[in-house]
Amino acid sequence: MITTFAMTLLADAPRQSGPDFGKASPAGLVVTLLLLIAVVALVWSMNKHLRRLPESFDPEHPEPDQAVDDGTVGGVDSVETEAESKSKDA
Repeated sequence: MITTFAMTLLADAPRQSGPDFGKASPAGLVVTLLLLIAVVALVWSMNKHLRRLPESFDPEHPEPDQAVDDGTVGGVDSVETEAESKSKDA
């Protein structure tokens, strides 16, 4: 039953057997080759740039957090100096 149905569908399918059937345009080959060349060039360039990167981006001498640098979290700027306290008292 299924094979009969499949054969009916295949028999009713349009036949493509004209003079241009199965021929590809040379422009498609040119576009494909250009895209392949572009991909190879991009991969080569990326590898060249990746080789220049350091092994690790960790700093050699770690610095304190930015919040401490800004004086917002118990940094040096948040502590009053003696000169500031004397000027406030006077």
